Amino acid sequence: MTVERKPVAYGDLRGWIAALEAAGELHRVTSEVDWNIELGTVLRLAQGAGTGPALLFDNIKDYGANARCGKIFGGGLASYRRVAMMLGLSPDTHPRELVKIGRSILTGTIPPRIVDTGPVKQNIVTGDAIDLWDFPSPFWNKVDGGRYLLTYGGVVTKDPTTNVMNVGIYRGMVASRDQIPILLWRAQNIGQHMTAWEQAGHTRMPVAVAIGWEPTLGFCGGAPIAKGTCEYDVMGAIRGAPVDLVKCETVDIYVPATAEIVIEGYIDFDPSTYVMEGPFAEFTGYVAGDRSPKPTIKVTAITHRNDPILRGTIEGSLPGSFSENAICSSIMRAATAWNVLDRAGVPGITDVWCPPVHAGINLLIRMKQSYRGQAKQAANAIWGSSAAHVRYKHITVVDDDIDIHDYAAVDWAIAYRVNAGEDDVIIMPSTFGAGLDPSTRRRDRNAALFGTGKWNRLLIDATINLDYDPDPDLGGARFPPTVWPATDELEAVSKRWDEYGLPGTVKKP
Repeated sequence: MTVERKPVAYGDLRGWIAALEAAGELHRVTSEVDWNIELGTVLRLAQGAGTGPALLFDNIKDYGANARCGKIFGGGLASYRRVAMMLGLSPDTHPRELVKIGRSILTGTIPPRIVDTGPVKQNIVTGDAIDLWDFPSPFWNKVDGGRYLLTYGGVVTKDPTTNVMNVGIYRGMVASRDQIPILLWRAQNIGQHMTAWEQAGHTRMPVAVAIGWEPTLGFCGGAPIAKGTCEYDVMGAIRGAPVDLVKCETVDIYVPATAEIVIEGYIDFDPSTYVMEGPFAEFTGYVAGDRSPKPTIKVTAITHRNDPILRGTIEGSLPGSFSENAICSSIMRAATAWNVLDRAGVPGITDVWCPPVHAGINLLIRMKQSYRGQAKQAANAIWGSSAAHVRYKHITVVDDDIDIHDYAAVDWAIAYRVNAGEDDVIIMPSTFGAGLDPSTRRRDRNAALFGTGKWNRLLIDATINLDYDPDPDLGGARFPPTVWPATDELEAVSKRWDEYGLPGTVKKP
C-alpha cells in the first residue's frame, strides 16, 4: 500500500533551506568559491550518487558585501531524501513509493491566490539600471559557451487565448546586461506558446523567470504536466496550500510573491534578434546544443528580495554524480510511463523504474506475465505515447521475481533470460527522440531542421519466454528452478544466523 503523505508548505526558498538544515540535509560553504568553474565543480563532486547534501554558497568571488546578490543555492532536490521531504513524506521513503505517489501527484490542483505584493518586490530594477552581471551567474563547466543564469528557474509564459500559464525549466545564458538567449523547441510548451502568439499576430511574447522559491517550482517545472494545466495549480496541490502570486511590473505574467529573483521581458520572434547561445553541459552528461542563435529574452525589469539567493543547479548526470534533474526525472518519468501502460490496458505491471544515472532514457518494467508478447505490448504502448518524445529510448522488461531497483538482479535476468535469436531483442527504428543525445548522428540531432531528434529504440525482453514449450521434466515449467534455497531452508538457517557469528541477516526471496 502506498504511504500517506502530509503536504508541507515551506513558504519560500528560505523556509526550505531552514528545513533542510534542521534535517541535516544542508551544508553551508563559507570559504570563498570562484563563480568561474570552481563552484560548478564543487557542486558536481559533492552531490554524489544521490547521497550528497544541498549546498549554500555564501562567499562568492567578486560578489562580496556590496553586491546585489552574493549567494547561490544548489542541490536541493539531488537526493531522494529531499524529494520525499518536499512531498511531505519521511526522508527514508523508498524511491519505489515515490514513484507510486508520482503517478497521481501531478493530477491534483489547488489554484493560486493573487496578492497585491510580496518580498520579491523589495527591489525593482528597470531601464539603464538593469544589469544581469550583478548576479553571480556561474561559469558552471569549462565546456559551456558562457555564464548560465538560468539553470533551475521557472520560466513563465502563457497562452494568449486561454491565459493559462506554463512554468518550465530551460537553460539560459547571459549574453549582455539585458539579454538571455535560451534553448527551447517548438514541441515544448513554451514553443507552443510562441507559435500561438505568432498566429495571433504578435511579434513577441511576454515572459518572466522566477528564480528561487519552494522546491515544487523546480520539480513541477521539469515534470511532464498535462497540457492546459498550470504548474502553479499542481504546486499548490503538492504543498497543500495555494501559491501566492504577484503581477510582474512590465509584463502581464504572475510569479510567486516570495521568489528570490524575477526577471521580466519579451522574446522577439524575428530570427534577426536571436543571440548566440551554447554549448552547455547537458542532462546527458555530455556537452550538447551547439553554439548558434537562439530566441532571446530582452529584459525589461528585474525584481528581487533584499540579499537574494540565486537558485542554480549543475546539469548532467554521470556515474557517481546524479543531478537534480536526474533524481526528479527518475521518479516522474517512471510514474508517467506506468500511467501510460495502465491507460493502454497492459496488465500485470507491478513496478516501473528509471535509474537516475541517465534521467529516464532507459526504462525498467516489472510485470507478471499472463500471455506471450506482453513485454512487447508494453514497449509499443510506451513508444507510441507523446511521453516518449525525449525519454524511454531503451526498455527492459523483467518478470515479477526481479527487483528492478537492484541492477544486479536486472543484469542477471538479461544474462539468462534473453536470447537475441528468439525475438528477445527488438529494434524500433527511426522514431522521434532527444536532439541532445550524442549517440545520434549530428545531422539527425538537428531539431531546427527536423523538428526533433531521431532515435532507434530498443526493447530487451528479459522475461521468461512463454513461447518456449513447457518441459515435462520440470513439472511443466519453461525454465529450470533457480538455486536459491527453499523457504523452509532459509527459515532454519535464519534462526541460527547469530549463532554462526556472521554479520547481517538472511536475505529473503
